[in-house]
Amino acid sequence: MTHSGDREAYLRLLSQHYPTIREASAQIIHLRAVLGLPKGTEHFLSDLHGEHAAFLHMLHNASGVIKSKIRDLYQNMLPAHERDLLCTLVYYPEEKLALLRRQGVLCDEWYRITLYRLIEVCRLLSGKYTRVHIREALPDDLGGVLEELLARDDSRDKQAYYEEIMRSILETGQGDAMIVALSRTIQYLAIDRLHIIGDIYDRGPRADLILDALIGYHQVDVQWGNHDIVWMGAAALCEACIAQVVVTSVKYGNLDTLEVGYGISLRPLATMAMEVYADDPCDAFRPHENGEALQEDEMQIARMHKAAAVLEFKLEGQLIARHPEYGMEDRRLLHRVDPAAGTVRIGERTVPLRSCRFPTVDWNDPYALSPQEREVMDRLVTAFAHSEKLQRHVRFLYSAGSMYLRCNGNLLYHGCIPLTPEGDFAPIPLPCAGGEAPPVGPEAIDRADRLARQGFFARAGSRARMDGQDFLWYLGCGPYSPLFGKDRMATFERCFVADRETWKETKNLYYSLLDDEKMARRILAAFGLSPDRGHIVNGHVPVQLKKGESPVKANGRLLVIDGGLSRAYQPVTGIAGYTLIFNSHELSLVAHQPFESTARAITEEQDIHSVQTVVEKMPRRLLVSDTDQGDELRGRIADLEELLCAYREGRVKEARAGR
Repeated sequence: MTHSGDREAYLRLLSQHYPTIREASAQIIHLRAVLGLPKGTEHFLSDLHGEHAAFLHMLHNASGVIKSKIRDLYQNMLPAHERDLLCTLVYYPEEKLALLRRQGVLCDEWYRITLYRLIEVCRLLSGKYTRVHIREALPDDLGGVLEELLARDDSRDKQAYYEEIMRSILETGQGDAMIVALSRTIQYLAIDRLHIIGDIYDRGPRADLILDALIGYHQVDVQWGNHDIVWMGAAALCEACIAQVVVTSVKYGNLDTLEVGYGISLRPLATMAMEVYADDPCDAFRPHENGEALQEDEMQIARMHKAAAVLEFKLEGQLIARHPEYGMEDRRLLHRVDPAAGTVRIGERTVPLRSCRFPTVDWNDPYALSPQEREVMDRLVTAFAHSEKLQRHVRFLYSAGSMYLRCNGNLLYHGCIPLTPEGDFAPIPLPCAGGEAPPVGPEAIDRADRLARQGFFARAGSRARMDGQDFLWYLGCGPYSPLFGKDRMATFERCFVADRETWKETKNLYYSLLDDEKMARRILAAFGLSPDRGHIVNGHVPVQLKKGESPVKANGRLLVIDGGLSRAYQPVTGIAGYTLIFNSHELSLVAHQPFESTARAITEEQDIHSVQTVVEKMPRRLLVSDTDQGDELRGRIADLEELLCAYREGRVKEARAGR
């Protein structure tokens, strides 16, 4: 409970922002009015996996929302090709203007007509926002002019005024700048808040470009995915995570994010691989298909893959030995290899190896790095530590991200809530005081979140930092990790064992119960949300729509929105991603077809074909007062009302007049 002295001190601080009764009253009036506005539109996307071009297009077109608004405005006034042109201008204004200039299309009349149309679209989207919010969306330099045009009234008194604004825009050569500013404002207003339900990294070509866009976005949050957390661990300088990041990059022949995006050279690894594995065919290590053209020599990539994989197995073996509480001793396989027999013992079975070429392994100490491997790892650690862009991106993931999020009655997380085989919430292997029972459910995930932050922010060299670094690795592949959700990651078996039975990875019981409404309602209640009105928004497991699977689970209480934005998954899903949209009227799913290319979107005005399906109609239009923002505003109003009372009772003095 707050002591009265603390409360009086708080009110005096608040009075510095609202130093008079009139100013405090004006803010109360404003905040109460905001509560009556329609709820802002939320967009949810998951499992981006580095597919920057498709993701950025979906951001620019608001997953089809902007196109539908333009159709609503102009379907009876403009032919389809003119509407498509207007859409493309909104999505890619600089690029489309440059193309139209080369084609000789641009003239004063074109600018005049286009500006008026964009103003109409912007006005339509701005209808449910305050002037203050719209002002935040406008650029500083041209914002005043745009605000006047958006607030235009058609009275005769101001007709000449608006005509002069338009004439001056054209005469001063600001037509392009105004089109760009209007397009950016339309994009801003179309999505009030963006939720990314994990897995920004891996497989696709440029995850770093996605992070660049998210850092500059007006309101965004991220629920960490298993691939994200490994990159976060790598940026925290966990050597096992660094090795895993490198393995995944070379496995998919995708080096651009590391080398071009983050400036992390793999040359030391390539040099070692060419020397150590020069006579090794590395057949099992050739890059996987990821939908992108391979830019590097396939044999070189295969050798780098094997070199990095052996590094990974050694470093993971060391880490698991440090943490018996992880229960992952079965993942330490190098000491179970019989090099003479060419076999490995996995569980109760002894199976033959595809290859027994381990030139860097000392069988007397199989988890020790060779001198060459140690040098490569030291240079990688230095490169990850000094990649300014990677460190900035990971800091953003920590500041904007978390293990899960409760937002407007919904529960957002990437992977799962791990369950025991009996169906109870499973404990996560976290440090516990002597005799303390391991936490489960929300408490366990909250503590896992804190430990993940220690791995990056705790003092370098401290026990807290080292334990946090190791736990970041566990979150990426541990059997009771909420981000992973499987009993193991059978990387060694896939690389070295032909028997596919050994590749099997068993999903947590959670995934068998996705359609169990009772489980979904139990999870919502455990996180303090309404089982009757709330929804779980989940990613991680691609929905195989082509096999008849539905993203809507548990009688509508759980929504799995991994629809295969990554090209590697599209043959499985049959589509190219989902967007979940939650506006003031409804909750709906938008299924997207594959995105061809940004170039075709600009030159041929080719948009992503999307199909929207309503999941749930709201019983009435939702207002800001129905949201988390509404709860926050009511708290601020209560504080201001208390300040008013304090002014009137003389407990807090008003500022001097004329201040």
